[in-house]
Amino acid sequence: MNASENLSAALQAALHHVGQALSLPLRVALWDGSEVALSADETLPKVTIRSPGVVASLLKRPSLENFVRHYAVGGIAIDGDLMAIGDALNARVRKKDVRQLNKRLLLRTLWPFLFVRSEKAATRHDYGEGATAHANVRNQEYIQFHYDVGNDFYNLFLDPEMLYSCAYFTDWNGSLEQAQQDKLEMICRKLRLQKGEKFLDIGSGWGGLLCYAAQHYGVQAHGVTLSQEQYDFTKAKIQALGLGAQVTVEIRDYISLEGRYDKIASIGMFEHVGIANFPAYFRKINSLLKDNGLFLNHAIARRGKRDQKAALTRITPEKRMILKYIFPGSELSPIGHSVNSMEAYGFEIHDVEAWREHYALTTRRWCERLQANKQQAVEMVGIERYNLWIAYLAGVSFGFASGSILIFQTLGSKRGKQKGASGLPPTRADLYR
Repeated sequence: MNASENLSAALQAALHHVGQALSLPLRVALWDGSEVALSADETLPKVTIRSPGVVASLLKRPSLENFVRHYAVGGIAIDGDLMAIGDALNARVRKKDVRQLNKRLLLRTLWPFLFVRSEKAATRHDYGEGATAHANVRNQEYIQFHYDVGNDFYNLFLDPEMLYSCAYFTDWNGSLEQAQQDKLEMICRKLRLQKGEKFLDIGSGWGGLLCYAAQHYGVQAHGVTLSQEQYDFTKAKIQALGLGAQVTVEIRDYISLEGRYDKIASIGMFEHVGIANFPAYFRKINSLLKDNGLFLNHAIARRGKRDQKAALTRITPEKRMILKYIFPGSELSPIGHSVNSMEAYGFEIHDVEAWREHYALTTRRWCERLQANKQQAVEMVGIERYNLWIAYLAGVSFGFASGSILIFQTLGSKRGKQKGASGLPPTRADLYR
């Protein structure tokens, strides 16, 4: 046998052992056309490894980012529904089974790959250096990297309102479209919007909340975004709906806003602020609110740790990958730290609600929809960027499902000069009328 055949035989031996120990719902195809089934299932999704150099690279640098890079550029190909594969693996893989793996056998069979030249997985679509920085001067650059991939691309997996934040499922079997409408309604109810009030949406996206609040609650709505694509879409939507007298939008950083508003929402924008900028963020929002005005902060969070400093500063491999390839500049805070910051800068907290399972299902639906529109997506953004987005959406969905990442809606009111009653109803019954 030649060198390539020897390497294929070695990897096949390792895979057979893994299959016997773990019975994984996969079959692995190698560069020479050989295949190894990792369980006895009749129909298995296929993972293809394109060259020995890919295996060498993964063994020498066994990181999540390295695996995803090879997947993005095609060194590893996955034939099948990524969500379904993840579900099956989560159901099958248990720690006790992993401990049954014969490490000596795996080392002996895979040893030859350490002498193989690693295949590089050079991606074109990454932010590069500075993805973890949180300077305000980069905010627009960060936002445009993520959102200005194009409205047509987002339209492939979002609902018709182009709502790119956690939906609210009153029925776990309900449609994404209905859940997103229910989310808009719940936000408006939590803010107790009233006709004629001035309402501000910070990070207003494609204008869904602005227009809904104006149409259903009669508010004067203003939105700010840093994305040119979102701004153009929102302007066209306002005109199409005849809401020009009620709704305005501008490309502007929230930190430069002036004026006073009765109610303010920040939906899915807080993650971009950066922990070091929390004081400026909450001070600014407080200054924009009228006394006793309501503020709803809707944000992804990380789990709290015993070591608070570590919880605030540690960047996991998963997070580093998202920063570099999808969401540069984003940073997550434990909910306790966020609530404490709100209180420290002039807000009274009235309600904190966890939506973790809602976002697990939302991102699952997005991933499934994008996979169903793969051909169109690849034509728009290329196979590499498509693969990165599929990996991102699937990974985030599993993260929310497992509880490794969280999301909360926090409602607060501005503590004005006059202390006393907040003006809120005595119960939450009005939210579920």
